[in-house]
Amino acid sequence: MPSFFKNQKSKNKLPPQSDQPSSEQTASSLKNLLSENLTLIKEKTGNSSDIVIRHFKLGVNNSLAAAIVYIEGIVDNQAIQDYLLQSLMKDNQKNDLNDQNALELISEDIVTIGNVSFADNWKDLLSSLMSGDSLLIVDGINRVLSVSTQGGEKRAIAESTTQMVVRGPKGAFTESIGTNLAMVRRIIKTPDLWLESMKIGRVTKTDVTLMYIHGIANDKVVKEIRKRLKNIDIDSILESGYVEQLIEDQTVTPFPTIYNTERPDVVAGNLLEGRIAIFVDGTPFVLIAPALFIQFFQSAEDYYARFDIATSIRLLRVFMFMISLIAPATYVAVTTFHQEMVPTTLIVALAAQRESVPFPAFVEAFFMEVTFEILREAGIRLPKAIGSAVSITAIASFATPSFDMAISARLIRFLFILGAATFGFYGIILILLMGVGHLCSLRSFGVPYMTPLAPFIPASNEDTLLRLPWWTMRRRPKLISDNKVRQSKHQKPEPPSSRGMINQEMEGDDQNET
Repeated sequence: MPSFFKNQKSKNKLPPQSDQPSSEQTASSLKNLLSENLTLIKEKTGNSSDIVIRHFKLGVNNSLAAAIVYIEGIVDNQAIQDYLLQSLMKDNQKNDLNDQNALELISEDIVTIGNVSFADNWKDLLSSLMSGDSLLIVDGINRVLSVSTQGGEKRAIAESTTQMVVRGPKGAFTESIGTNLAMVRRIIKTPDLWLESMKIGRVTKTDVTLMYIHGIANDKVVKEIRKRLKNIDIDSILESGYVEQLIEDQTVTPFPTIYNTERPDVVAGNLLEGRIAIFVDGTPFVLIAPALFIQFFQSAEDYYARFDIATSIRLLRVFMFMISLIAPATYVAVTTFHQEMVPTTLIVALAAQRESVPFPAFVEAFFMEVTFEILREAGIRLPKAIGSAVSITAIASFATPSFDMAISARLIRFLFILGAATFGFYGIILILLMGVGHLCSLRSFGVPYMTPLAPFIPASNEDTLLRLPWWTMRRRPKLISDNKVRQSKHQKPEPPSSRGMINQEMEGDDQNET
């Protein structure tokens, strides 16, 4: 029997992958003949119907055959027509082209598109073709000229749908990574705004860009994020949520440890504090790291309004977050264990209402929360918005600016209900202490999640629960940036004594009149 299974194991054993050379390994370099290269392109793309091949002639007496290859729908057709085809067919130097100098002369003197590059292997050729570039292939040359003609239909810049503000910029990111990077560039006009681009995904080859301000961002955090991004080995990246789940510090937690936004001003503000932004092509949501717990209760509008108004609204958000967490659990605890805490008139009214209810308060609250969640999900997917069930808990969950933190509260709420149904207020306090301990144990790229509250850093508490005036926030967050100083001293407005100034002007006018 042992020998039988041993033989079966040896039969089922597959040959090592290195013994099966791929077509890319056997034919990695390009061919000299134009027809062979075009045939291989058709084979490697499955003879797809959206592959466009435009043949034309170059050189003396049109003796040099050439072709332009691109994918319909992801290129700028107008750019191909005006700056590529017309330049090649009408330029006076086209008669000087031959198979020795064709590509160099075309790239230097004929083509009027700025971004051009050469490709001499199939990997680079296919990557450029699938990215929206146009390939210029000349007969007799075993490399191609890749011309940047990326285009196609794109969604226009519109107002943010998830982080709306009354005062502040209205434009939000789109699904185009080039447009998103340019929107941030327009805000931060400094050469120290550095970008690092890479492709992630063996199949999708999604463009991912790392953005940070050199001299402000922590170099150790930048290095760690770059390392984690390069370690990603997956077949597809379809949205920034893929990247978020593959690089975050803690995976077993309901709390988000990486912030995301679709607002360029929010990205710019976080970059200026020393954080790093991660852009993913195909999604308007940009990742920001490191993220702190208090950051999810801050809104872009807090920094455009006066500090006293911003502080009041921010405290209100935290209060509503706590209500969304413990309000149902408090109802269960009071009606089940602590009736003596309720006024007699109210408890009699509650008892009269619950007299015909066949379920305990825990089951009632549990099904109520499940019903709210069903209504929320159904409301998202209905063709038009409908009126959801209204309660203080349901409304409170929408007061949190970050959707990720709000949905975390919706999940944790069930734990509080369970604790209240088991131990009353003691269960609520127990779950609350466990949650605080869990929050203090989290890290976001090495930065404590509860900073600057735990560990408590007095110098960094100017923009946490309270938002102090701008002229007091001289320094950046201590554990986020190496460059601590944000602004110089003496930024507090100190106008002259207006009453005395006006009185002097009035006296001068009276003397002139007399």
